[in-house]
Amino acid sequence: MSPESPCHEPLAHARGSVLSPCDRAATVRERSLPCATTRRDVLVRAAHGFGAIALGSLLPAPAASRVNPLAPRPAHFAPRAKSVIFLFMVGGPSHIDTFDPKPALKRFEGQQLPSSYGKVVSQFTDGSTPLLSSPWQFKKYGQSGMEVSSLFPHLAACVDDICFVRSFYTESVVHAPAMYQVHTGRILMGYPSMGSWVTYGLGSESENLPAYVVMPQPEGTPEGGTPCWGTGFLPAVYQGTVFRPGPAPILHLRPPEGMTPERQRATLDLLQKMNDLDTLDSDTELAARISSYELAFRMQTHAPEAVDLSKETEATRRLYGLDHKPTADFGTRCLLARRLVERGVRFVQIYSGGGPIIMQWDAHKDLVFNHEKMCGHTDQPVAALLRDLKQRGLLDSTLVIWGSEFGRLPMSQSGNGRDHNPHGFTMWFAGGGVKGGQVIGSTDELGLRASVEPHSMRDFHATLLHLLGLDQNRLWFLHNGRHEKLTDFGGKVIPGLAS
Repeated sequence: MSPESPCHEPLAHARGSVLSPCDRAATVRERSLPCATTRRDVLVRAAHGFGAIALGSLLPAPAASRVNPLAPRPAHFAPRAKSVIFLFMVGGPSHIDTFDPKPALKRFEGQQLPSSYGKVVSQFTDGSTPLLSSPWQFKKYGQSGMEVSSLFPHLAACVDDICFVRSFYTESVVHAPAMYQVHTGRILMGYPSMGSWVTYGLGSESENLPAYVVMPQPEGTPEGGTPCWGTGFLPAVYQGTVFRPGPAPILHLRPPEGMTPERQRATLDLLQKMNDLDTLDSDTELAARISSYELAFRMQTHAPEAVDLSKETEATRRLYGLDHKPTADFGTRCLLARRLVERGVRFVQIYSGGGPIIMQWDAHKDLVFNHEKMCGHTDQPVAALLRDLKQRGLLDSTLVIWGSEFGRLPMSQSGNGRDHNPHGFTMWFAGGGVKGGQVIGSTDELGLRASVEPHSMRDFHATLLHLLGLDQNRLWFLHNGRHEKLTDFGGKVIPGLAS
């Protein structure tokens, strides 16, 4: 799992370990100037490439065709989950209004944050505004008796399958950096997303569908944009494939007029032979392009069936809310996610919110209108996803995660809203070996900071990898001389989360 850097040639020499002065000098140049012109480049560029043609005739033919980089690979140890559905709520839902009840806010309603909490500065407020209690009631549900806000009447019925972790934190009050930390482990863009790391480590169980699928909000992408599902320095083939909203999530599934499957197959085979002859294994961009052509060909046969929701029963369509306008879009994407993991897709990422702020969970003002609208879009579809996976026997092997880049402050903004709070918030897990019906960690009495069992995004990613059978310290990629990992210098698997 650690391919050589694309700019370096192997330093082994057929004639032994003793190098001539000329070869020693060339080796020094290659090490100090790894992307400088090589002898192979000279053969390609000089004399119209005839030198490269001559060299090609002297070298042995490739022993085998190019290896599929998305072929399934064994986990490091027995996995609890085989696939992941990550439900990301763009903008930051308020944890103290959804899954983390804080009755103390009722007692201190309208008062200033006690001085013992210290100075709290967020993106748009300085901590001087009064405390604001939740407008919604919390009740206990299920055999576990876990408390959930009245915003989620459908999801509340599923609490015995859910583990709430109420003590996550991120390190930025700004949307995009916090999103990058959730998705990639760093607050800067340019690092591989967790979906890319997972597909790099495990490959895909489907030969005919993308390994990593992303379904954004129809109105637009989140502030973090495409780096949230990008590959960073990993080979490009592990990037998330975006499915479009609406009835045709994949464009150009039909072959061009007059192109028969046999003719298309012959064309791809010819391209494959030519690429095997003159493509370096280190050229990951070209390898990704070749793999995408092959996958596109197979998808023309198999993907139309995978995304055809008309095959679902009327009862299933009603379960996901496809017959109701507020839930139709998110319900469609949740149902499509179930169909994809059912067919071997490894990682599915669904966004609730994106584009204009009115279509995000970013409730700086009018918290009631914002959260009732966004919960109205997602509550029924998410509950349907859990129930559907469970009744089909897929929940045990599918890890479902609900989360965001941060929560909201207990103080008010604009009198009826809340500012960003990265210091403590809730994410939840279900299926995939997770022990449901429990709460892990806690924020303080007012919901400001994670106070009991605080967990970083490194812990989140270490736990995700662990449930998939991947050791965070054995999943690495050599980049700029460093063994890069999703968890950087290491995270802690959340104790008690797995069953």
